[in-house]
Order: sequence, then C-alpha cells, then structure tokens
Amino acid sequence: MPAADELIGVAALKALIATTEKVSPSSQLAQLRRSRDALRPLSLRARSDLLRDALLADLPGSYQDLDAVFRAALDDAAFSGWLIWPVTEAITTKALADGRDSVFDSALNMLAMLTPRLTSEFAIRALLEHDLDRALRTVITWTGSPDASVRRLASEGTRPFLPWAKRVQAILNHPGSTIPILDSLYRDESDFVRRSVANHLNDLSRQQPKLAVATATRWREHSDRNTDWVVRHGLRTLVKKGHPGALALLGFGPAHDIVMDGPTLGRRSVPIGEELPFSATLTNPADSPATLAIDYIVHHLKANGSQTAKVFKLATRTIGPGESITLHRRHSFKLITTRAYYPGEHALELQVNGTPSGRTSFELTRA
Repeated sequence: MPAADELIGVAALKALIATTEKVSPSSQLAQLRRSRDALRPLSLRARSDLLRDALLADLPGSYQDLDAVFRAALDDAAFSGWLIWPVTEAITTKALADGRDSVFDSALNMLAMLTPRLTSEFAIRALLEHDLDRALRTVITWTGSPDASVRRLASEGTRPFLPWAKRVQAILNHPGSTIPILDSLYRDESDFVRRSVANHLNDLSRQQPKLAVATATRWREHSDRNTDWVVRHGLRTLVKKGHPGALALLGFGPAHDIVMDGPTLGRRSVPIGEELPFSATLTNPADSPATLAIDYIVHHLKANGSQTAKVFKLATRTIGPGESITLHRRHSFKLITTRAYYPGEHALELQVNGTPSGRTSFELTRA
C-alpha cells in the first residue's frame, strides 16, 4: 500500500486549498496552509484529522455554510481523491455539533454525494454511532441507488470491523441491524459492491457466526451466478476456524479418512526476510470423492516465548476415490509492518476441513 504522504500529503493539501479557494474566495484558509509542515510525522488517519480541524477553523459558521461550500465544489473535477476524506469528516463533525435531525439527514445526503469522489465510509461512522436507527433509515435507501459507489457505501460504511475505521459500538451491540442492507445487495450487479457485502458478512461472522451462516444459507436459497462466491468469501474466516455450519454449507464434510503426508519442509532454518518452501500430499482412500478446504497454519514465536497461530489459505480441491494430490507453497517471512518476527522455533501445520494435522517445527533466524 502507498505511504501516508502519497495519499494525504502536500499534493492533496494543495488540491484541497485550490478547490476551496475557487468556491470560497473570501476564505483565507490560514490553518490549511499552516498544516503543511505538520503533516510529515503523522499517520494517515491523523493527517485526515489534522486537515478536518483546519477546514473547520478556516470555514466557520453554520453547517449550512460548510455544506454549501462543498456542494459547489462538486462542480470541480479536481475535487476528488484523498482530499475528500478530511472533507467528509468535517461535514459529519459540523452536523453533529449542530444537533438537529434535519442537519443529520443533510449530512448523510452529502456523504452519498461525496463518496464517488473517494469514499465516505470512514466519516459515516460518527453518524451511525450517534443515531443508528435514523442513519440506517437513510442508508437502506442507498441500496437502490443507480451509483455503485453509493450502494457500496451502504455496505462498507456499516461494516462491524471496517479497517482503518473507528468501531461503531451501536452496530456491535445490534449485530443484526445491518442484515437488511446485505440482503438487498448480495446479488448486486457490481463486483465492487458484492465484494463489500462478502467482507461485511465476514466481519459479522467474527462476532455472530450462527447469524452469518444463517444469512448465507438464506442467500443460497435465492442465489444467482455470483452468490456462491459471495458466500465463500464471506465465510472464509469461519472455514479457517473449522466452524461446522460454515463447512457443511460449503460442502466440506469431515475429512477423517484423508491421509496426509506432510508438510515436508524445504529447509529447517529460515532467515527473516526469506521464504520457507514446503509441500504436502493428500490421499483419499475412500470410495467416494472428498471436497477439501486445505489451509496451513504458521505458529509464530511471540516475544514472551509462546506461539500464536495464523491460518493461511492453501487450496480447495476435490479428490476422487483412491486419488492423491501434492501441493507446493513458499511461505514468505519478508518484513511487513503488520507483523513482528522473533528468531527461534516456529512450526507449520496443515489443516483440512477445519481439522489440524500436527506440527512440523523449523527455526527462524536473524537475517
């Protein structure tokens, strides 16, 4: 992913200033101009928050005044990209400070208008938290929008565990509240929207697995050519966890008869930054085909000496009676920002239809 300064950096700030000056020429935008030097050390969200606060300082007055500025800016094609994030945050902040229901509704409408320019999925969270029922009455209408970006906002903005976004406790407390949105969109014509629905269902499965499986079961009873993918992607975490209901819905029965040979490691010592090659052979001795969800688990060493497991997708295969398959994979230990690696004993393990098969140890060493 690009660095923060490539998304909300000096270029985005200059574009925001230029666009705002066009529609509000009397504004000095002093706080926005002073924000340039403050951007450098900040994370992406902190940069958005900085520019949001600068906008609110530079454009005082009522919510209607702020709304009018950015409605006018919609006529400018340059009013697009990552500069939109702080604008949407300023809109919701101002609306909530006003407190009137009519302004709350106006802010939701403005977010729908802005979302095709980037996304309003982060800013809408504050409105959902403030009044979930009122917000959802508007959001459900977006599922019928002719604009795929607005339809996606209905699903993405209400996700229980949206990445980069603040948690909406009101949604976590009422996990079934967003199901009508998903029911309206799981057969959407846009892959952009369907992918959001699947990710939303996956979020739901983390908190309410039974509800997620029941929802996916209903969808398969009224499916189209894309529904199987939405269901598989939406239940992927439950499959990795070996949830019986999710496995059964997707056609993965018990794999007790499967004979597993491996994993066979290509090396027993792996420097941090390099790859661990491994292979595994699976044989079906039964007299009927076996449909298998094949994953592998890496047991990472933690700083305190214990291990923590992370499941990775390996393959989905149907093995005929008496047949064998051999799978090969290279697992990377390249340094990434989301995981810390500690030298010492790690382990790798196969998992078939949610059932692990035993660990094979290896040593992770310093680069």
